[in-house]
Amino acid sequence: MIRIFRHYISRAYLSLLIIEFCVFFAAMYFGSAVRFLMTKSWYTEQDIELASIIFSIVLTLSCSGLGLYRRTLNWEDYNLVARTSVSFGIAIFAVITIYYLLPEFHVARSVLTYAIVFSFTGMMVTRFLFYKIVNHELLKKRVLVVGSGRQACKLLSINEAFINKGFTIVGFIALPDETSFVDESQIIFSDKSMSSIAEQIKADEIVIAVDDKRGMMPMDELLDCKMSGVMIMDLMGFYEREQGIISLDNVHPSWLVYCDGFAQGELRAVGKRLLDIFASLMLLSVTWPFMLLTTIAIFLESRFKGPILYRQLRVGENNKNFEVLKFRSMKTNAEKNGAQWAQKNDNRVTRVGRVIRKFRIDELPQIFNVLRGNMSFVGPRPERPEFVKVFNKRIPYYRERHRVKPGITGWAQLCYPYGADEYDTIQKLQYDLYYVKNYSLFLDISIMFNTVEVVLWGKGAR
Repeated sequence: MIRIFRHYISRAYLSLLIIEFCVFFAAMYFGSAVRFLMTKSWYTEQDIELASIIFSIVLTLSCSGLGLYRRTLNWEDYNLVARTSVSFGIAIFAVITIYYLLPEFHVARSVLTYAIVFSFTGMMVTRFLFYKIVNHELLKKRVLVVGSGRQACKLLSINEAFINKGFTIVGFIALPDETSFVDESQIIFSDKSMSSIAEQIKADEIVIAVDDKRGMMPMDELLDCKMSGVMIMDLMGFYEREQGIISLDNVHPSWLVYCDGFAQGELRAVGKRLLDIFASLMLLSVTWPFMLLTTIAIFLESRFKGPILYRQLRVGENNKNFEVLKFRSMKTNAEKNGAQWAQKNDNRVTRVGRVIRKFRIDELPQIFNVLRGNMSFVGPRPERPEFVKVFNKRIPYYRERHRVKPGITGWAQLCYPYGADEYDTIQKLQYDLYYVKNYSLFLDISIMFNTVEVVLWGKGAR
């Protein structure tokens, strides 16, 4: 992993992005060469170079938006051919639009067709080789865990679902008087010092995963390992790096006080506000036809009687309430029995509502909440006061998610499906706290691009 503006990026997927960018760049050159194999080219070297740059940038951004470089991607939702096909379709539409608006960048349809074929083929070959190589044991970080209790045992499964497993656990060191939950075959029993063990098993880093931190910690041995060049990490840092969360099972007030992050400031606020306005106006300019069609569809389905927009009280920044705007997707009497979670196949949802919820069209009126300043484009999703009151009492640190403006999309929406109970709320809070801690414009822009995946794949929609 490398950290860019406080956000962790997978080295493997960053390398893949760069390699595929080069593949796309070269594909336009090959497309031109094949097209003009028997005749003189219409284009200069500079023309093809510029066309290749535009083509590769658009295609790389489109693939990124479809989650093809997301480090938390797993085999269950990978579906390479479908994602690649959709990303190529979006990229082709974008490239053709650029050609229409800027005719000086236009290339022949035959050249573009060859470039697309070469790009798709090159990407499939690159992905095949990437997944053959990336999970080789020699490329994984070798982790030695100090502790063998419940927290240590949990580390065995945190990356097993991911396609790219960035680390492998090479052993556990059990501490005296510790109840072990790890299989005995994985525990290292040795009279040697910890630094000798780390050297023997070629450990790259040591993770401290102790259930009871009040017990005796081998500080001298850990210091020796640190001075020998072995990285030492606590559980909080490990979860933050590997899963993009702030682990609520391990967080404590002193860690929050002394950790880096959670920075605020006028300059950050101004930068975020400018990005919010720009992104909202851009989204509005693209989506207004869908908003118009949705308005007509709701109007017709309700037989010209029900309201088009649904206004609901939500909790915003600094616990201030505001009215969030949505297209109405439920029956007008949906909450006659009080506030409740939306369920899968909820019978309160209208026919139009099912469609607009699946593609998140019902959220589009929140653009006006962003322009008003009630919301940000990116941030934790705003929750209802009735639920917030309960969560503040029952979930530790829940109120900290309201340190920033709520958003239309967010880190939790990318990484976790729709939450319909208190357990899901706790899981999503871990992602929200990661966002609040590590906020940057870079992270906001990254989330915006990847939201394309959420919309097109209908992730978490109910």
